[in-house]
Amino acid sequence: MAAETGHKGGEIAAIRRADGESRTLAASLPRLVLEARRIAANVIHGLHGRRRAGAGESFWQYRRFVSGEPSQSVDWRRSARDDHLYVREQEWEAAHTVWLWPDRSPSMAFASRQVRDSKLERALIVTFALAELLVDGGERVGIPGLMNPTASRTVIDKMAQAMLHDDAARLSLPPSFVPSALAEIVVLSDFWSPIAEIRRMLVGLSASGAHGTLVQIVDPAEETFPYSGRIEFVEPEGAGVITAGRAESWATDYVARVALHRDHIRSETDKLDWLFSTHTTNRSAAELLLFLHSGMMVSKGTARTATVKAGRSG
Repeated sequence: MAAETGHKGGEIAAIRRADGESRTLAASLPRLVLEARRIAANVIHGLHGRRRAGAGESFWQYRRFVSGEPSQSVDWRRSARDDHLYVREQEWEAAHTVWLWPDRSPSMAFASRQVRDSKLERALIVTFALAELLVDGGERVGIPGLMNPTASRTVIDKMAQAMLHDDAARLSLPPSFVPSALAEIVVLSDFWSPIAEIRRMLVGLSASGAHGTLVQIVDPAEETFPYSGRIEFVEPEGAGVITAGRAESWATDYVARVALHRDHIRSETDKLDWLFSTHTTNRSAAELLLFLHSGMMVSKGTARTATVKAGRSG
């Protein structure tokens, strides 16, 4: 897709808007971090507890005692009310690690005229908002190869500073690393990488048993290919320039190739029981945030259930 010029300057500007040139006045807070915190706050207010059974202090529910469980788990006061034994379950409060990867490669700087955010800015907004939401819920959040997991209340500031001082090459996909088996991984990218590279990434990240979600962030123009006439397309990551004499004649083939590429990605994620979704930058960032958060809560509860069952069977 056609690229904007000056990606490095655009990326630094986007991150500085997220980090803030000055913290002396609330009015000087940059748009991205303000937007991220606003979205996170709205989502937090809309959630009524974690509502997952697990190790914690908040009462969740009573359930029937299962043969094989330790007798000390029985709530004898509740069990005295009728002829059954009951266990008092607490809400899930055990922290785990969530790795977030916002793609900051040159292709993410693209933004068509009809949208406010570039793909990079949208990825940063959602990454920051999700990090704040997760830390508020007691989780640890990190960025592969860039920031160790933290539960700090200033997680957005730490992320922005880490990005600002990152001199490494801007990779489309996260670097190879071994997450823990119960870790969660979220990759926000346009995923225009070759399917072989995406497959290799998925195989590496899932080898330990970690669960993950891939979100393809695209500009509306990358969905519909609304071009006509003579257009020059610049590949921002070194593949050169392509000139179309009648761009409108490319639309059908382009849309078909995008659909095929997504089918290939979905096929790879399905094999591993990972999630794959798409998000266009003209849609609500809060919508994507809710999708990611709810997906993580479901997978976390499932992971705990599997762990408990494994422990009992042993």
